[in-house]
Amino acid sequence: MSITPQLVKENALSLTVEPPECEEDRRILIVDDECSVRNLFAEYLSEKYECTTAASTEEALAHLSVDAYALVISDMNMPGRNGVELLRETVMRFPDTMVIMVSGVDRPQRIRDALRLGAFDYLIKPCELDGLAFSVEKALEKRRLMHTAEKYKADLERQNTELANRKAELERLQAQLVQSEKMASLGQLSAGIAHELNNPAGFIYGNMDLLKTYMKDLSQLLAAYDEIELDPDLALDIRRLKESIHHDELITELASIISDCAEGAERIRDVVQNLRLFSRLDEAEVRQVDLHEGIDSTLRLISRYYSSGHIRLTHAYAKLPLISCYVGQLNQVWMNLLVNAAQAIETDGEVHIITRLEGDFVVVEISDTGRGMNPDDLKRIFDPFFTTKSVGEGTGLGLSISFGIIERHGGTITVKTGIGAGTTFTVRIPIASAKTAGTTGAGSLLDNTWRIESDDL
Repeated sequence: MSITPQLVKENALSLTVEPPECEEDRRILIVDDECSVRNLFAEYLSEKYECTTAASTEEALAHLSVDAYALVISDMNMPGRNGVELLRETVMRFPDTMVIMVSGVDRPQRIRDALRLGAFDYLIKPCELDGLAFSVEKALEKRRLMHTAEKYKADLERQNTELANRKAELERLQAQLVQSEKMASLGQLSAGIAHELNNPAGFIYGNMDLLKTYMKDLSQLLAAYDEIELDPDLALDIRRLKESIHHDELITELASIISDCAEGAERIRDVVQNLRLFSRLDEAEVRQVDLHEGIDSTLRLISRYYSSGHIRLTHAYAKLPLISCYVGQLNQVWMNLLVNAAQAIETDGEVHIITRLEGDFVVVEISDTGRGMNPDDLKRIFDPFFTTKSVGEGTGLGLSISFGIIERHGGTITVKTGIGAGTTFTVRIPIASAKTAGTTGAGSLLDNTWRIESDDL
């Protein structure tokens, strides 16, 4: 394609090329086996660009391997490897470098082949220097536009990633706030029920002891009456009355009934106590508490998961100091982890709870011998709404909420698992938490780190 001075004049007004921005943008490699041609091009273009010359394809590739060039101007016909081979090598190995082909052959097929292989332009010898300069400027302009487009694309991808992360964080925080409100409502309901049940349960439990004592006294009185000698007719009537009411069985049955009622009243009292310990609405501030007390009260509330007989629950409690925490929130963590552990065991298995002291941190390990998790699931277990359970069995919020609660206390949660190898969650909480400030418990997922270990990773 020949470029005439008229074409240069027609396009000169519309040509607005910014000056090169770096040294690489000014480098041009001129390749021609004719010394006069490459020197002519280099001398003309050296006023604006840093020009290097080469007499063959091999020499040109050696230059390209050492330095980065914005543009290669190459002759088509050269001894040895021709310009087409140089074009192919440049496009394949140095895609950031533009190529302008120069040839004395003016055949349309030759031009189409060069452009199809990746050349920016095809100039016919002898080409006018102004036309060459125009083609060089247009090639470098295209290169700058491509760099700008790549930069914009990278910026857009980065912004999209940031937006996606912020969206996920907002969804997590929103889910945590909703769940926190639900737990607060549940806590208020539990506290209300516990308060309403506490007094009548106390009456029943207290009266059972009195009733047992009174029944014992009455039994002694009736036994004393039996020792008195009565008129035969009156004694016969009393014996018939005893037989009609099954007197002997009645005394034994009453004692059993009183004992059962006392046990039932005691269980009601324990449920009320556990509700109060779990909700702890009277402890909305940071308090020093016994961690084991919270774990045990949580276990009593979820005892239905461990009462089937196919799960063996063991624990090894170390001697721990009192820790500063939001008790109700940590109890929620224990509930989520212990329920998950029980649900992970499909047939028979074990759940272990281990506590220990590590420096200024208390450590709680909850492990199960269940089915475990695969690496793909591990990457998302703390994401809101992600769950491996069947539809209706889980909302996917338990671990996400637990993560936020532990983060709020300045602690960490890690998980180690493998397919068929069970799962172990390890929670580390500082004895004196430095981050227990605020009331929402909604920490930033990006401000803290959590670690995953897998036997399959």
